[in-house]
Amino acid sequence: MDTLTALTQRVSVPRLTDPGPSDDQLRRLLEAAIRAPDHGMLRPWRFIVLRGEERQRLADIMEWRLLKRQPDADQGARDNIRGKALRAPVIIVAVAEVTENHKVPVWEQVLAVGAAVQNIMIAAHAMDLGAMWRTGDLANDESVKARLGFADKDQVVGFVYLGTPAAPSKSLPDETPDVFLRELPRG
Repeated sequence: MDTLTALTQRVSVPRLTDPGPSDDQLRRLLEAAIRAPDHGMLRPWRFIVLRGEERQRLADIMEWRLLKRQPDADQGARDNIRGKALRAPVIIVAVAEVTENHKVPVWEQVLAVGAAVQNIMIAAHAMDLGAMWRTGDLANDESVKARLGFADKDQVVGFVYLGTPAAPSKSLPDETPDVFLRELPRG
């Protein structure tokens, strides 16, 4: 698949199944990630790759967080939250390990990791893998960051779910860029 096709045809795939990406495919996805734009060459991206039973560790963190917020959560809620860590064969946790008080502001460092995640998404599509970028409250919880091995200053940018599409992907609306163009105000 050529680059422009991958860019213009990529869609998020929420339902994923086995097989997940091979070791070689994972390496290529991460190689694509670390080619993202990076003002100051700070290399703020950090990745945790979870597959197989390793996903249970993320499920443990998710359940622990649920119980911290809702100590009386029933077994159904606990099973539901744990299942979120198991809905794809592979999850890449992408984190911006930021350098504070640098000439490159923290927000630019986080954007660099966002660009790295976008590269993963496009590369996955080009390899006929399904991918879904998820965040949610989990990504902004300081205690979750700590359990993942990161400091409060760092930012979880996403949980990238990877696998084989379990169903045909929905197509995106057929839009043209003109809808999103704005003119610079005069005055």
